[in-house]
Amino acid sequence: MSMSGSVLAALRTEFDRGFSVDLHVHDFHLLSWSRYATVTHHTAERDWLVPPTHALWMPAGVPHSVTVVRGGLGYAVAMTGATRLPEPTGILVTPLVGELIVHLNGDPERTRATAEELLTELLEPVSSTVFTLPAPSDPRLREITRALVADPADGRDLAAWADHTATSVRTLTRTFQTETGMTFAQWRRHARVRAALTLLANGTSVGATARAVGYRKPSAFAEAFRQVTGRSPSEFG
Repeated sequence: MSMSGSVLAALRTEFDRGFSVDLHVHDFHLLSWSRYATVTHHTAERDWLVPPTHALWMPAGVPHSVTVVRGGLGYAVAMTGATRLPEPTGILVTPLVGELIVHLNGDPERTRATAEELLTELLEPVSSTVFTLPAPSDPRLREITRALVADPADGRDLAAWADHTATSVRTLTRTFQTETGMTFAQWRRHARVRAALTLLANGTSVGATARAVGYRKPSAFAEAFRQVTGRSPSEFG
């Protein structure tokens, strides 16, 4: 990500589960990363459930609130300058990016400028679907997606949902792709993994989490989880 400017501050905080910050706005950009915690950031458009494998870029001027789902160590880097990311954006935290964030919090002045420059060059945006679920506007899809969010273990296939909403499989298939950018199966997988992240953060075992979100076999759950997050569910428990 290309950006001109500098780091205003870098903070290290130990978050308790349930900690929250009400709706507020920053006049600086903020890169938030929780090394062990799981945090939800809320904006007017969407909720971002951010696991330790990722950070969230929150541009200046965007109203948002924060809730800690699982406690742990967190970092924030406040930055100024122009950015090519004018909207909240998920960022992949590679080992090097993580170490640079930690380094900036240590604040050795003689190397800060180099670390800042390298960090901004290495920030890699990722698909927002890692954290959020695209919300369709079609009333039939809204009914389906709301039901799946309420009960991720709902095993009805697209044919069953077509019968339920008095439409055709072809229509639902086309509309899902048009409105969410995903197939029905992809959307449901993301919904299940998102629900799983919260369960795991709250201390639910991997096996119990798999069953709760609709997977009979932990191995199938682990594969779906890796497809969405790039990590194993055991890393979040």
